[in-house]
Amino acid sequence: MASFIFCIVNVNATIVLLSILGALAVAFIIGWALSVRGRNVPLPGGIEVAIGFCTNFFDALGIGSFATTTSLLKLCRVVDDQDIPGTLNVGLTIPSFIEAFLFISIVRVDPATLIPLITAAVAGAWLGSGVVARWPRRNIQLGMGAALLIAGTLLVLSNLKLFPGGGSALALHDGKLWFAIGVNFCLGALMTLGIGLFAPCMILVSLLGMNPIAAFPIMMASCAFLMPVASVRFIQFDRYTLRAALGLTLGGIPAVLIAAFLVKALPLTTLRWLVIGVVTYTAASMLRSATRDQAKTSLSVQPTSGVH
Repeated sequence: MASFIFCIVNVNATIVLLSILGALAVAFIIGWALSVRGRNVPLPGGIEVAIGFCTNFFDALGIGSFATTTSLLKLCRVVDDQDIPGTLNVGLTIPSFIEAFLFISIVRVDPATLIPLITAAVAGAWLGSGVVARWPRRNIQLGMGAALLIAGTLLVLSNLKLFPGGGSALALHDGKLWFAIGVNFCLGALMTLGIGLFAPCMILVSLLGMNPIAAFPIMMASCAFLMPVASVRFIQFDRYTLRAALGLTLGGIPAVLIAAFLVKALPLTTLRWLVIGVVTYTAASMLRSATRDQAKTSLSVQPTSGVH
């Protein structure tokens, strides 16, 4: 009887969560459209669409998309460094809605665990985006360079199987739940710097003894709820590139659907090693750019000698 009641509550909570997510998706699409009303909306090029397709395809497999998208945007030079965090959040939001719908429906995590973790991530994103949207170019370069190095390190550790394997639980209680809420709040804030939530969330879930598959609805629902919240701030301050964001969206939607329904098995470890190489290179490039900008600033403020 208790099991039956739990299933009914779980299904009802899932329906409510998906309904809220659907309403949020509609509100985001309308809000984004209104924000560009009257502007000359540029059509995205093949590069932006291809980046969106590739990175969202692997995102739906649990590899994550923020580090790889940051790397490709940087390498292809289609977005200025200071606009990369906003472009990531705005452009990847709609594909994240689709991922969340799919995995919330498939994997049944206890709503008493899932909903607080989502709420914490959203609150962290709201705080983080308000700070990052006002940061100068060099601060963003330093922050994203460090974030990419962290993401690369997490991928290396994952490939080397240095993380706990997790347990079988699909719920957290008491101290473990509060700890997870605190960590997800921090991860939501870090999302606005371009460090993805996926790998850290997988680590968190495994460390707390949950079934690793529980990470999928937690991390994808967290992203789906927090990214539009963060995007509002970036759109408000016009700290994103519209053309690239549209390309990420248009390429990402079919990629998520293909990955979710057609892919049976891929050599993900090999793919992660490739991602690690690209991410590490981009992190070094970001930090080098920040150092070069600082050197130029120092030279420009030095007093000149001679008669005035």
